[in-house]
Amino acid sequence: MISVFYQAEGLRDIGHIEVEPAITIAQLKEQLAKLLMLDGELVLFIEDDEEPLGGGVIIKDVASAHGLKVHAHRCKEIAVAVTFNRKIARRTFKPGTTVAKVKKWAAIKEFGMTPDEAGEHLLQIVGTHDRPAPNTHLGTLVTHPHCQIGFDLVPDERVNGAPEAV
Repeated sequence: MISVFYQAEGLRDIGHIEVEPAITIAQLKEQLAKLLMLDGELVLFIEDDEEPLGGGVIIKDVASAHGLKVHAHRCKEIAVAVTFNRKIARRTFKPGTTVAKVKKWAAIKEFGMTPDEAGEHLLQIVGTHDRPAPNTHLGTLVTHPHCQIGFDLVPDERVNGAPEAV
């Protein structure tokens, strides 16, 4: 059996199922669609891959020794806008793209931060206090047909030391 770890549309937790090594991606999609109760065409991506997995691909051919980590979604792309210092960077990403990859693109490539400066910032969903973990897939943050999300790039608030006793 092969372990399949998945994140999906509207599901931030990582799910896990065991599948036969000889099943196809199409069969895995059917299993996940039923399990997740999602109607419509489901697309599967390996984490941070740009292309969806083809239906005829055999699971054992794409799994590693530790299993397979995929993202299941009905959106094929997610429009992302990141705001920092009144500037907005826009780009589309695949649903299996991690928040860490989006932050790196925005902070370093679009806003010209050094890696150290970028490390002191987090992505926060616009209009909320929600700061998704770096390993969170974008697709877990949006649901079809609303295949878009906005973030603010904000300083990581760290508390240094304890307050004085009164």
